[in-house]
Amino acid sequence: MNLMWETMALGAAAGGVWYSSRFAWWRPSVAVRHPRILMYHMIQSHRTGSPSNGLRVPPPMFEAQLHWLRSEGWNFQFTSELADHWPTAGEKTVAITFDDGYRDNLTNALPLLEKYDARATLYLVADRTSDRDWSSQKKAHHNSGELRNEPKLTDAEVDTLLASGRFELGGHTVTHLNMTRADRPTKERELRESRNQLENRFQTKIKTFAYPFGLYGSEDPDLVRQAGYSSAVTTHSGIHTESNPDRFQLRRIKVSGRESMSEFRLRIRTGWRAWNK
Repeated sequence: MNLMWETMALGAAAGGVWYSSRFAWWRPSVAVRHPRILMYHMIQSHRTGSPSNGLRVPPPMFEAQLHWLRSEGWNFQFTSELADHWPTAGEKTVAITFDDGYRDNLTNALPLLEKYDARATLYLVADRTSDRDWSSQKKAHHNSGELRNEPKLTDAEVDTLLASGRFELGGHTVTHLNMTRADRPTKERELRESRNQLENRFQTKIKTFAYPFGLYGSEDPDLVRQAGYSSAVTTHSGIHTESNPDRFQLRRIKVSGRESMSEFRLRIRTGWRAWNK
């Protein structure tokens, strides 16, 4: 009997360690006066066996998240607005961001943003039509073609997003460039041309930028500034608690399609899901 109880106690202790590491419930809450920036990619159902399902937030999950944010009194801002007025953003301010430019941002995300009177920033790759596997630009073995074949927004569909008033555009380079593998002239050209192409085609001001893959070097924030952007978001997790953070290295909270609502609420509260994520 004693052995059974010891075994159960050890199992419970191991479970407690796993739970604490997995959910990091012990992290302190970050005051709601500090803005949150959320990072999404796709709003669509999961695909069986897909390694990219973390990038896919199913529409019912996205709706539940928007419903909770609205019911809790969070106010939605575009990233450029938030970055330009960070110290005076007010309590419970959140910026929703989408990276890359997938078609479901129109078909699935927009109706829900309209339903909950929310807004979002779309970091759009300027050249979305060529046969380029973005994922393999990060790691060569990521060459399944899954993201290459994922339907992207056409220019006309981007026009529809902008006309809704629910989206602003941000730069994301021309080709979804891995900036850690590019020389300075290439980076300068991609940053400049991304902004110019988006502004000329969509007749809108491009003020904010997102580093593709979240990868960038020490010189790159300054290159982004020199290219005419006023802010940039990263994929570094967390919530800024300083009153005047580096506007070219803004942290975001990654929203994964593999997580529950309790995990989403935890991320909003602390900026983290697990001890190191």
